[in-house]
Amino acid sequence: MPDLKGLILSGGKGTRLRPITHTSAKQLVPVANKPVLFYGIEAMAQAGIEEVGIIIAPETGEEIRTAAGDGSQFGVRITYIVQDEPLGLAHAVLTAEAFLGQSSFVMYLGDNLLQGGIDDLVNAFVAGGPEALILLTPVSDPENYGVAELDGERVVRLVEKPPEPQTDLALVGVYMFTPAIHSAAKAIDPSARGELEITDAIQHLVDRGLRVEPHIVRGWWKDTGRLDDMLAANRLVLDTIQARLEGELIDSQVDGRVVIEAGAVLERSTVRGPAIIGSGTRLTDCYIGPYTAIGRDCTITGAEVEHSILLSGAVVRDLAGRMESSLLGRNVTIGRDQRQPRAYRFLVGDNSEIGIL
Repeated sequence: MPDLKGLILSGGKGTRLRPITHTSAKQLVPVANKPVLFYGIEAMAQAGIEEVGIIIAPETGEEIRTAAGDGSQFGVRITYIVQDEPLGLAHAVLTAEAFLGQSSFVMYLGDNLLQGGIDDLVNAFVAGGPEALILLTPVSDPENYGVAELDGERVVRLVEKPPEPQTDLALVGVYMFTPAIHSAAKAIDPSARGELEITDAIQHLVDRGLRVEPHIVRGWWKDTGRLDDMLAANRLVLDTIQARLEGELIDSQVDGRVVIEAGAVLERSTVRGPAIIGSGTRLTDCYIGPYTAIGRDCTITGAEVEHSILLSGAVVRDLAGRMESSLLGRNVTIGRDQRQPRAYRFLVGDNSEIGIL
């Protein structure tokens, strides 16, 4: 393995996942009870990359530092790099220039999930020796992405969110670069939205006659920036889990691939997998359906929950109908109020969404 570093972008404000991201970095929202960011770090480690830089924002950086630490839990060494303002992906590269030095590197968007990791990408980059290697995947709505136009095995044009796309090949949030990307990022001007776009920097490489190669992703890839994408990623990851029963079952049953972590207690409850129940969680007189990830120290009583993500400390109790396709933040309580007069009572933060039965 040549001198190859990793760069994970973990800034950004996560506006599409509010209100969860008012109080937590979007890259730390869990998928199958593991922060999204950790999947990217693990992919780097799996590919043999030992030096990883993580771009952080001033607002959420400390939380990310606390969660990921020095990287030893993943088998890598992490350096944190503060990007004062989210001025584009190419700006993030320039912010990390001192860390990257003359190394080639893989850049990974910290809120993305990629099936099967990045081993194939790294191997193709090392074998082919291009100045850049970009991941592409066919999508049904290319007008919403950066789109690549190819000539055989070469990228000839990149267009950001084209109104009339010439191909259906969207850029996935994983890239490989030689140090040539630094001069390209310095040569471009900010886009209409005031950002230094990585697509423009890559196009600059193409225009200089440097080789930019495509790598088509055939597995799944998810940008977890929206609720529907989070739930879809949760579903895809849960489909890969192996059953593990370490908690306590009292008059309860578990069907299919279910993880019950140590310290969880199930009483008169049914869990149908794939699902994961975090440590310290207590389920009583309830049903947990497929594709549900329940974090640590949650309490669910007299309720049905399916296809949902519950963060640590969430409480769900005494619901007349099934809760589904939901994302509950830390220490959120959902329950039926027995007081009179009968009425709905809510304490709801900004940008929340509530569906009434």
